[in-house]
Amino acid sequence: MRSVVLVLSALMLSACAALSAGPAGEPDYAAMAAENLALGEAALEDNDYFKAEKYFDHVRTKFPYLEAAREAELKLADLDLAREMYPEAREKFDSFMRLHPTHPKVDYAAYRAAFSYVQEFPSEFFALPPSYEKEQKPMYDALRAMNVFLREYPDSQYVKDATAHRDDAKQRLARHELYVASFYAKRERWKAVAQRLEGLLKNYPGTPLEEEALFDLHNAYVKLNDAERAQNTLKEVLKRLPGTPAAQRAQKMLGS
Repeated sequence: MRSVVLVLSALMLSACAALSAGPAGEPDYAAMAAENLALGEAALEDNDYFKAEKYFDHVRTKFPYLEAAREAELKLADLDLAREMYPEAREKFDSFMRLHPTHPKVDYAAYRAAFSYVQEFPSEFFALPPSYEKEQKPMYDALRAMNVFLREYPDSQYVKDATAHRDDAKQRLARHELYVASFYAKRERWKAVAQRLEGLLKNYPGTPLEEEALFDLHNAYVKLNDAERAQNTLKEVLKRLPGTPAAQRAQKMLGS
């Protein structure tokens, strides 16, 4: 008889435990919104994306009038970034900005939306072709998005990081233009070389590649027998790179 009672008690305890765990696949939610946020963040750090999404979505839907719900919206967007679901992440960050334009973390949403394009940059893995030979759209998008962010949130704590990503995207795009110009130069298509390099200097100024681009452009104009533009390019070296060895070289080539 005693053994029967023990078996029944064990079955009852198991049933109670199953009921307290909630529906199948659901985590054990805490009573407070902040506790669920913390549980979701811990799951995200452990790369348990399924559980993290459950906790964040629970906060968003069960505590819609609390500040924690706004935080959960951002966490769900961050979760998509972690899962490499970049368009979905951007949609969530953009939605946050539309719905909460005066929220203290709206600049975070804007920065992270722009950063999602950076995450889509082509790989620089040594066994693959370099990124400047690949599709450049993620770099264009990142440059545009970071410029918009810097213009709209000049006092944000993320300005330093955004500036670094903007400059990186600009340099990558400039490198691509140099690559294409080199392609044309090998085929002696000097007009195309000049057009690509002029575009580089106009659209991506201030990169470490300016010196190479300027002297390559000078050479292209020499090949085109355009002495005036060749001379103006050397003068542009003096203007853009004053006090540098490049400026000294350009001055000697100008003959004065």
